[in-house]
Amino acid sequence: MFDIEKANQTAFERLQKAEPHIVDLGIACEVIPGMEKNTILHAGPPIDLERMSGPMMGAVTGAVIYEGWADTPQKAIEYLKEKNLAFDPCHHHSAVGPMAGIISPGMPVWIVEDGSSGKRSYATLNEGLGKVLRMGAFDQEVIERLHWMREVLFPVLKAGVERYVEENGGINLKSLISQALHMGDELHNRNRAATSLFIRSLVPYLVESSTDNTSLAKVIRFMAGNDHFFLNPGMAAAKVSLDGVGSVEGSTMVTVMARNGTDFGIQIAGLERRWFTCQAALPDVLLFPGFTRADVNRDIGDSAIMETYGVGGFALAAAPAIVQFVGGTPQDAINYTREMYEICLGENRNFTIPSLNFRGTPTGIDLIKVVETGITPILDTGAAHREAGRGQVGAGIVRMPSEAFVSAATAFTDRYL
Repeated sequence: MFDIEKANQTAFERLQKAEPHIVDLGIACEVIPGMEKNTILHAGPPIDLERMSGPMMGAVTGAVIYEGWADTPQKAIEYLKEKNLAFDPCHHHSAVGPMAGIISPGMPVWIVEDGSSGKRSYATLNEGLGKVLRMGAFDQEVIERLHWMREVLFPVLKAGVERYVEENGGINLKSLISQALHMGDELHNRNRAATSLFIRSLVPYLVESSTDNTSLAKVIRFMAGNDHFFLNPGMAAAKVSLDGVGSVEGSTMVTVMARNGTDFGIQIAGLERRWFTCQAALPDVLLFPGFTRADVNRDIGDSAIMETYGVGGFALAAAPAIVQFVGGTPQDAINYTREMYEICLGENRNFTIPSLNFRGTPTGIDLIKVVETGITPILDTGAAHREAGRGQVGAGIVRMPSEAFVSAATAFTDRYL
């Protein structure tokens, strides 16, 4: 009989000790472990091409065009059907991606390192909202933006980060997240404060390292005009911190929650890297004008890593302004956070919520508590159109389906009890 309480304490402490820092940027196939030049990584648990949802197929189509493997959507689909590509979850390569989560070989990525475990994680650069690749869009505007991000944004950021790291060590993401929670962010659907703090930290080094003021100005405008710019490195911070937990015999702590637009999946510290999956939830979201509920795709994205980390939907009480974007009231936000304490192992000593008298965010989802209480994790999420190429249709709150947790609990019981 394993001491589950002791195992969970070990897992929880490892998560708390993580110190994620941005240390560099690179091109995906050159820096992500195990990624080949014919590989496309995607959000969520494993899925083959035939089962991919509309937004994921749209994003994969766009990635094929971006990489130059085809020059039209029709030719991209033909290329995909020839099965020249390998598909694998981002999570299998220490990476994460919001929404469709597509990372193709030539995409620039953040490199985040945990000073406690020495592990690294990776995430793409954030495109912004609306008609973007991660939402399944792939028209010319989307592809041109991605090329600009590779040719202009990436080298300017890389030079600035290298200079920052040389003078200060890595960019402390844990500190930025902690500060942003005190400024009205919850770090999933609201990253305005975190993005502002990030820009303030980085811009002096961008200026010092830049040799092209025109490109520099465009980069700064792009970051300043994208309130979600911090989301991707924030997700990488969560991923590397949870990877640092590793395998902990007898622990019921959830270390991964992810969705691919078709399936929802979780992983547990005490059950190695095994996936437990079920059908992804259908979000009941606040819709943008012109869309109906029939347009909404099933839940998608690796961004659930933020709630697994103890922020995002679990920290809604810190972000009353978010309810204007996802629907509801400030009291609803507080109620959601209070409910999540019932399924977590503890309170985060680094991430605190002013409106709850600086109580730590609920952290360390406990599989057993989820099953015993019937309370499943809530996320604040974006919603993509169910048809490829259409982009974002809204945002709101979504509750994770229980079936994956029940399956994991059964497997845990069979192994340990």
